[in-house]
Amino acid sequence: MSKFLEITESPQRLYAIGDIHGCLEELEVLLGHLIQHEGLSDRDQVVFIGDYVDRGPNSKGVIDTLIEFQRRYPATIFLRGNHEDMFLDFLGYGGSLGKAYVFNGGAETLQSYGWDVLKSAQEVSDEMPKTHIAFLLNLESYVISDEYVFAHAGLNPLRELRAQIDHDLFWIRDEFVANIHQFGKTIVFGHTPHQDILFHWPYKIGIDTGLVYGNALTCIELLERNVFQVESGGRKVKTRSYLKPG
Repeated sequence: MSKFLEITESPQRLYAIGDIHGCLEELEVLLGHLIQHEGLSDRDQVVFIGDYVDRGPNSKGVIDTLIEFQRRYPATIFLRGNHEDMFLDFLGYGGSLGKAYVFNGGAETLQSYGWDVLKSAQEVSDEMPKTHIAFLLNLESYVISDEYVFAHAGLNPLRELRAQIDHDLFWIRDEFVANIHQFGKTIVFGHTPHQDILFHWPYKIGIDTGLVYGNALTCIELLERNVFQVESGGRKVKTRSYLKPG
């Protein structure tokens, strides 16, 4: 079974941010908006859904930015995505499919650190900033709150809520996305890109909107029911509200 984190105190606002994939500029626009225009504070809870690295141009810069963001907002929660799972396995810390890492978006991550893609995994591990390794090793598997569960890829509908396993949490797709479940909570997830947010009430909300494929970075606030999006290459945040049935 995977270790989960439980949110027991009610935040003022509850934000979830979708897959970033090395796209630093859009991340900076989004975080700047939350801080400057939404008045983000320690009373708010922010959950990043995973896949911070690979495919995009500046994974190193993304991790630097997220580490600094957590320094400013210590309660921030970061989930492990399948790309962090691969990266950690490649580095020798355990995970899945590390041998395929470089060919599955990892080449761009290595280049963002200034390394050749032929550099050995051991050399990368030895030279990688220790703060970045610590960041990757301390990512959460999934998070449970009163009304929501946060997991990178989703949950296995055939397992109990508190008996999920890492491989499903990081990698599951159709078995979760195409089915309903009986967890009694709404699952907020990334991993599977959609053109816009997937609302499948009351079962799931998909917030990977394909930033690295030229679409948008999405942040959803679940208590006041607002959406914040930055289009690929955009310098402004588009906002809208959404309705929850019932």
